[in-house]
Amino acid sequence: MQAPAQHDRQPASERRARRSDDTMTALHYQLAFARHEGGFEALVLADSSGCLVAGAGAWPTCEMLAAYAPLFADPSTPSAQIEQMEVQKLVIDGSEVLLCARGGGTARSPSMTRAAIGCQRILTSAT
Repeated sequence: MQAPAQHDRQPASERRARRSDDTMTALHYQLAFARHEGGFEALVLADSSGCLVAGAGAWPTCEMLAAYAPLFADPSTPSAQIEQMEVQKLVIDGSEVLLCARGGGTARSPSMTRAAIGCQRILTSAT
């Protein structure tokens, strides 16, 4: 019987099942987990101009969410148009990014908060 490869072993205290040293892969893992946990249709990280940085969900939906995220983040947007959306502004190393979700269940807000913290951690460690 062959011993498992070194990268398959996880420390007993490690809470994350999947991790990566690659920033984009780590962001995807973070968003995919939060999407599942919060019951989101899609969850994206976009820059302030609406360009998709990373996402989890159907790709066309992710691209649409990213493009509209700056509008959803604008407090003057009528709430009826965004009732299935949630946007959180994050500032990472002086740059604004937007975490935007569509859909979601009862764990929506806690999942968004954990996703925001995870994205900040990943992007801060990448610099």
